[in-house]
Amino acid sequence: MALQNGHSKKSLDIAVVGGGLVGSLEALYLARRGHRVQLYEYREDIRKTPQVRGRSINLALSVRGRRALKDVGLEQHIIKEHGIPMIGRRIHRLDGSTYVIPYDARTNQCIYSVGRNYLNASLLKESDNYENVKTYFNHKLVEANLQNGTMTFLKMDTNEKVSVKADLIIGADGAFSAVRKCMMKQPLFDYTQKYIEHGYLELCIPADENGSFQMPANYLHIWPRGNFMMIALPNQDCSWTVTLFMPFTSFQSIDTEDKLLAFFETYFPDSITLIGKKKLIQDFFGGSPSPLVYVKCRPYHVEDKALLIGDAAHAVVPFYGQGMNAGFEDCTILNHLFQKNNDNLVKILSEFSDARWRDTFEICDLALYNYIEMRDLVTRPSYRIRKTMDDFLYWLLPDFWVPLYNSVTFTTMPYSECAKNRQWQDKVLMYILTVLGISALVGVSFLYN
Repeated sequence: MALQNGHSKKSLDIAVVGGGLVGSLEALYLARRGHRVQLYEYREDIRKTPQVRGRSINLALSVRGRRALKDVGLEQHIIKEHGIPMIGRRIHRLDGSTYVIPYDARTNQCIYSVGRNYLNASLLKESDNYENVKTYFNHKLVEANLQNGTMTFLKMDTNEKVSVKADLIIGADGAFSAVRKCMMKQPLFDYTQKYIEHGYLELCIPADENGSFQMPANYLHIWPRGNFMMIALPNQDCSWTVTLFMPFTSFQSIDTEDKLLAFFETYFPDSITLIGKKKLIQDFFGGSPSPLVYVKCRPYHVEDKALLIGDAAHAVVPFYGQGMNAGFEDCTILNHLFQKNNDNLVKILSEFSDARWRDTFEICDLALYNYIEMRDLVTRPSYRIRKTMDDFLYWLLPDFWVPLYNSVTFTTMPYSECAKNRQWQDKVLMYILTVLGISALVGVSFLYN
């Protein structure tokens, strides 16, 4: 297997803990640089197991994630074979009517609905092509000395312990990372975890009797209802993954079939015939709402021996569709630093920590804000007016005025710069509106005098 240009002359032994989306992608990046990679995953091989209920089935792939997949040669395969383009939000009113808010009215860029299992399986399958990648499933990290680069795993199928030593340990093991748990023992390590009061439950709109989509396919469908909402993303089999987000107290209040049907008839009446009453009852009471947590921590490294990436470093709530994309961008940035610093781990890891935390903190905050936007603000005239102004200025001055959503989703501008850009735009618009308001008052005063 050919290695990418500029790979290291000295191969390192690197252990990646976590064989999910980010861990399997990072293993590919490192393998292409010529390093020896051992990939450890707590679960069974996802290619041999059914979808786990409660985990998001499909995800929104945007530019940051696409760039990473392109680097490892998988972008076109994923998009052409499995991605479903979504060109905007289709908003469902209470009366069943809908309207569209395009993501990018100027250049018609889109995001792609992709299956979590399919994408993860594709990354693992690609890593099988590299002789310098060894993957170990059913391996649970139970102990680690990060400074020494040593770890102990428990093989879940045989209950035996395995000792591992690596030049570098990369924790890509999710929001409840075992590697991060070890790192928390380090002095000067800052860590914040917070659950929001809202949870989510996944439902399903099946394909119609002809095997086709029951709703227009190329949209993210949203039922915004103020303090809660429901969304639907299209699947390859023409079904829809429907996710209901609302406070846990609201979930708990729906404890009978009659209450469930009354709730949906009040707030999501058009969805009942799409889902089907029997399936709605079965799916709603067949699971339980899952929590939503965000994590902020820093630094992401321990000397030149260990590093956190993906949700292990910065779990975010899903409302900007950037969790996977931000994790994939970690891999892209890390690859750039390996190239820039000629695989010098001391420089690579410290630069990653110093440069990345501001952006990941920012996307965490932006994701929380976007939940309010999706469930409530999109229905307000002020939102529509601002969106129209942003789209017009973006069309008129595309190199000067990039709306927040576009900069986050369709560029690789650092997340912190996206937020600063929005703050500057707010000030400009406020200045313009103030000037126009004063001018109007002067004009009225002049007419009456």
